[in-house]
Amino acid sequence: MTSDFKEEGYVKAEKHSGVTTVEFFHPQGNSLPARLLEELAAHIHGAGNDEETRVIILRSAGSTAFCGGASFDELLAITDEQQGLHFFSGFAHLINAMRKCPKFIVARIQGKCVGGGVGLAAAADYAIAVEGADIKLSELSIGIGPFVVGPAVERKMGTAAFSSLAIDASMWRNADWARKKGLYAELHATAEYMDESIYRLVNTLVHSHPQAMAEIKNMLWIGTGHWDHLLLERAAISGRLILSDFARHAIHSFRKKS
Repeated sequence: MTSDFKEEGYVKAEKHSGVTTVEFFHPQGNSLPARLLEELAAHIHGAGNDEETRVIILRSAGSTAFCGGASFDELLAITDEQQGLHFFSGFAHLINAMRKCPKFIVARIQGKCVGGGVGLAAAADYAIAVEGADIKLSELSIGIGPFVVGPAVERKMGTAAFSSLAIDASMWRNADWARKKGLYAELHATAEYMDESIYRLVNTLVHSHPQAMAEIKNMLWIGTGHWDHLLLERAAISGRLILSDFARHAIHSFRKKS
């Protein structure tokens, strides 16, 4: 890996014994610029259509943040509504790729989730986290809202929990709160225990009936067929709001603090 490649971040996939592991990395807290969103969606789609893949693990590199959400650099680079729609559509396409993937997606949550990162955890079929994997939907604090990830978060956690996260955008909720609200299926004291549980689960799923798993996934995601259009409509809202003076000022303020 070259230094330039590392600075820009990456998405890579490895397949072993029926398990495809999709890993992403970005030096800014595993945030997601448009390129990584597109590559993640492509890898999820590819693994879903691969006959040798029985289960998918979604993970990020490092030991701190799982995902910092949207890239602030790219948000500031948006100059018109079309560019805004294009950027936020990346989250829409990724969530829909995860939703429509016929294989179970197990998310390894080794650190904090912000904004779109909460959406990824919610769009996974089974999320296993470690203590300290706190969550926050910070979108309102930068002048937009969790419009694209909202349906996935609300589906997984319920309207009450989602509204708490969406309205109080500056407050971190700890990992145990996220587990109790259903975002995480399991919560472990250490990364080692988390990885042991992931290994146990995926080893079981690899030896399960692929068609039965696909039918269960279809059942679990029933009623979401309209998301292809809904999430793009939500992306347009975010793409419009990110152009406001409020949003620009808020993002600049966040960058100075970080």
